Amino acid sequence: MVPAVRKTNKGVHHVGSLEKILVIIAIAVLVVTFFVFDLQRYLTLAELKARQAEFQQFYAAHRLLTLGLYFVLYVLVTALSLPGAAVMTLAGGALFGFLPALVVVSFASSIGATLAFLVSRFLLRDWVQNRFHDRLAAINRGVEKEGAFYLFTLRLVPIFPFFIINLVMGLTPMRTLNFYWVSQVGMLAGSAVYANAGTQLGQINSLSGILSPGLLFSFVLLGVFPLIARKGIEIMKKRQTLKNLLSRKNSLITLSSSAPVPPDWSPATSLRRSRPRLRSSRSTRWGATASIPVASRARR
Repeated sequence: MVPAVRKTNKGVHHVGSLEKILVIIAIAVLVVTFFVFDLQRYLTLAELKARQAEFQQFYAAHRLLTLGLYFVLYVLVTALSLPGAAVMTLAGGALFGFLPALVVVSFASSIGATLAFLVSRFLLRDWVQNRFHDRLAAINRGVEKEGAFYLFTLRLVPIFPFFIINLVMGLTPMRTLNFYWVSQVGMLAGSAVYANAGTQLGQINSLSGILSPGLLFSFVLLGVFPLIARKGIEIMKKRQTLKNLLSRKNSLITLSSSAPVPPDWSPATSLRRSRPRLRSSRSTRWGATASIPVASRARR
């Protein structure tokens, strides 16, 4: 029986390794195809501005098909961490208008980011967690406790590339559903900025001009605000708990000091009332011990 179990475990491990190899091959084929055929040239600002009229004519003739193809392409670009998501957001704003582009980009970018998150988790999390378990213990506890706030901050503050956030978060114990909805909410502001800029595509000369220093600072404030608010709420809760404890202690002291006192009470009377109990216990104890020698004398 033991060899059979071992054989089954090896078979399961072999199947898991084979699945990982197939996923890696599929990703490698897609990425290599993207760069070998120079498909990235279609995801540049110059190409978009040059073909804007053609795209708009195609969209006018095939609205649903254009939206579907745009959605699938956006998911693939985001899931494979390929360059061009910003240009695609601009293209959505230029072709579809602000609101339709914002809706499509919001869901497509969140789904693509979640797919990248799941691929990273499937391929690398077990190996990373097993190899660096002791070093990652504190990080894992922090992610389980406040991971949503940290992810929301990273989504709003454009310091780290989004694809790095997707891959790194896949190595943590964060739940997939939490990653999805926090990413969608956190990326909504940036998507709105780029989609709105896409509606004025003719006035844009470079992607760097879209995010001004003032706008970046606003994103930083939006990203840091949830953490500051959470810490403030925790401090207020601790103070409220301490205040409640002190009020309960004061109320107990007040009740004990205001308890009714018998009219004939005095230290002497309370002492006299306690003495009979002491005497009775002593008499019983000494009577029991003294009865032994009396009985012995009677027998003598």
